[in-house]
Amino acid sequence: MSDTERLDRAYHYVQKFIIEHGFAPHFVDVAHEFGLKPEEGKALVHELLQTGIPCWAYPDTDYIASFAPFNSQPTQCRVTVAGETRWFAQCGFEALAITWMFPKRTVQIDAPCLDCGEALRVEILDGELQNEDPAGICAFVDIPFQEWRSHPLA
Repeated sequence: MSDTERLDRAYHYVQKFIIEHGFAPHFVDVAHEFGLKPEEGKALVHELLQTGIPCWAYPDTDYIASFAPFNSQPTQCRVTVAGETRWFAQCGFEALAITWMFPKRTVQIDAPCLDCGEALRVEILDGELQNEDPAGICAFVDIPFQEWRSHPLA
C-alpha cells in the first residue's frame, strides 16, 4: 500500500471513529486498526496531522485535539444528532460542514454568539436549513481568509 493510500485510510478511520464515538481515537486505536505496534500507530497519527489538513494534536502530546470539521475538546459549537449531543465542531463554519457527515439525519448546532452571548440554534438536514433560532442568523469573520492560519484560535 502506498503512503498516500495508507494516509487516506487513516484519515477515513479517524473520521469514522469520531462520528461513532464523539471524540478522536487514541494512537493505540489507530495502531490496532492498522495492525501496527503502538509506536507505529503514534507515528502514523503524527504523519496524518502533518499533511496540511486542518487538524492538530493537543500541545506537547500525541492526542488528536481537532480533526476538521470535528474538535475532540469542547468548543462553543455543540452538535446534536438524533437527540445525542456528543460532538463539537472546530468553529461555526465547520459545524455546518459536520452536517454532511450525517446524511439523512437532522443535525442541530447550538452555540452562543461570541459577541453578545445570545443562544443560537440551527437544524440542518442534508444541506437544507430546517430551523433557525433566532430567525435570520448570519455569520461573519473579521479576519481576511488568507490570514486565518496566522491567527490564534478564538
